[in-house]
Amino acid sequence: MSRYTGAKCKLCRREGEKLFLKGDRCYTDKCAFERRSYPPGEHGKMRRKPTEYAIQLREKQKVRRMYGVLEGQFRHYFKVAESKKGIAGTNLLMLLEKRIDNVAYRMGFANSRNQARQLVRHGHFMLNGRKVTVPSIQLREGDVLEVCTKSKNSLVIKEAQEVVARRGVPAWLDVDVTALKGTVKALPVRDDVTFPMNEQLIVELYSK
Repeated sequence: MSRYTGAKCKLCRREGEKLFLKGDRCYTDKCAFERRSYPPGEHGKMRRKPTEYAIQLREKQKVRRMYGVLEGQFRHYFKVAESKKGIAGTNLLMLLEKRIDNVAYRMGFANSRNQARQLVRHGHFMLNGRKVTVPSIQLREGDVLEVCTKSKNSLVIKEAQEVVARRGVPAWLDVDVTALKGTVKALPVRDDVTFPMNEQLIVELYSK
């Protein structure tokens, strides 16, 4: 399955929630979800009573689309989460949170997760002093992520820094705004994910 290249706002409308896929635009009146909060398509305004399976599927799609991973990747993350000690749903969210593209977004070095993924792929970041180009790298406690010297004057990264105040930086990350460098102080926990998610629905979906 290829990556989705259509309108990002349609994904938010389909899931019935803002997924903040377009960064700063999602906080303004230009956000399509603010104007048309119903699902896209000819029958978008029709009211339907969703089945149990539909509710579980929509929750999975919401989380998958928010973090920007493909179906195969998401299923792999679930298998890894299920094999770990603890609650499978919580483990799944923590694996997604520790992705380097998500951490770059959380630190305020990108306006959205999609933009962060592009910046990582194009070599704009260094992890522990080494340039990285793989968005799925899992960060560990003590890891240092910083913007490469040549990229510190990038207009995209500067604009992202101006917007980060709206969403804030999680407590498990420490960011030096001046140096454009951040450190993973501790591993994330479930309370660090404030976006409304019901990961148990995903566990139930994959357990069928």
